Amino acid sequence: MLRKILLVEDEESLRQIFEVWIERLGGYELDTAANGREGLELLNQNDYDVVFSDLRMPGGITGIDVLKHVRSLTTLTQVVILTAHGSVENAIEAMKLGAYDYVQKPFQLNELEAILEKCIEKHLLLSENVRLRNTLQSQFDFDSLIGRSPAMNVVFDRLKSVAKSNATVLVLGENGTGKELVTRALHFNSDRRKGNFVAINCGAIAESLWETEFFGHVKGAYTGAERAKPGFFEQADGGTLFLDEIGEMPLHMQVKLLRVLQERKVRPLGAEKDREVDVRIIAATNKRLEEEVKAERFREDLFYRLNVFPIEMPPLRERKEDIPLLAQHFLEHFRKEHHRNVQMIKQETMELLLDYPYPGNIRELKNIMEQSVLLEGSEVLSPASLPSIVAKRQTRHKALQNASLCLPEEGLEAYLDEVERKLLALALEEANDVKKEAARLLKVSYRSFRHRLKKFDEWSGNTEH
Repeated sequence: MLRKILLVEDEESLRQIFEVWIERLGGYELDTAANGREGLELLNQNDYDVVFSDLRMPGGITGIDVLKHVRSLTTLTQVVILTAHGSVENAIEAMKLGAYDYVQKPFQLNELEAILEKCIEKHLLLSENVRLRNTLQSQFDFDSLIGRSPAMNVVFDRLKSVAKSNATVLVLGENGTGKELVTRALHFNSDRRKGNFVAINCGAIAESLWETEFFGHVKGAYTGAERAKPGFFEQADGGTLFLDEIGEMPLHMQVKLLRVLQERKVRPLGAEKDREVDVRIIAATNKRLEEEVKAERFREDLFYRLNVFPIEMPPLRERKEDIPLLAQHFLEHFRKEHHRNVQMIKQETMELLLDYPYPGNIRELKNIMEQSVLLEGSEVLSPASLPSIVAKRQTRHKALQNASLCLPEEGLEAYLDEVERKLLALALEEANDVKKEAARLLKVSYRSFRHRLKKFDEWSGNTEH
């Protein structure tokens, strides 16, 4: 696609020089105007990537007027002011009003070419920034869920199918994939949106408190129970109860949860009668409950009660198309939260973000973007502001790709052992020392990975999960 340039200049010889120069560069289309009035008319009729405008022109319309008119139409078009010696103060004023740069006459064409390239780069970055913002604002109607990848389109379709119903939903996926966002989206797009949304982390409740937390108690139910307390089910009556990390629920509570799901009644501790509850259950887990059932850590009958309508959240590595949208979303969020000036993401930076495997999924990308926004001091997020684990990944990959082979002096077996040790170390580094994730990155089974580690004694303390 040809990039459109407008030159507003009253000197005919300079307009001719521009025409020859732009034709020689190739890839650009040039319009020229002999005065400010002609320039404004062309701006009203066309969209331009870059505008070069003389500062002082006959007819009463100056380069400052041209700049102000451009800014009234768009923030994307970059404006460069051409000024004669002695008008530098006015040119600086133009930059305060939004000009990209100014150039003093007479100028060198190679100087102008460098400025043109930077203007085009900024225009492209701003255009992509606007496109991402528009996509974020218009494409998604499920709370703050963000995605346009095929994997997320499947999730959106399933959400639309089940949102209005009272069906029990089981949300599956790795940690950090956005399971709680899905449950909130289901609640606030359902007929229960006016009721309470009660979110419980089943892995964070002390074993001695399970029954009173879930079912509540009446006054005097036990020593210290000075007043009645409604449990989670009663708090969510008429709304939604979200049971996060359901795989962590102890077996004795699984039996009682199953009874509530079957009868839709709870009995608070110390009460003589059951109380009816109207609650929609949404559960989530990062575990494979079928495997937990086989290992007798999860009741099979409860699994079937919960698995009425499963929704699988894809890991971020399987929805790379969504990384630019998510990164821009987090940039906007943290830019405002931390009062930073960064507006857009440089292409090199985005390439590094796309290349990273994200063992921590969306939660890790969010942390990466917050740290990067805090470190960046300009309007454009550069690779230097990324955490080292992201920025150095490409360097390591290139080093591996460019490594030359030669016959090893220590012999083949010793050489292969050293290569294996380095690859294991690299995988553990990429996975933040999580062995299961490192095994996945190397495309070997977890058992095989652990077996390989045993040959070396330096990783005995790494995280198992």
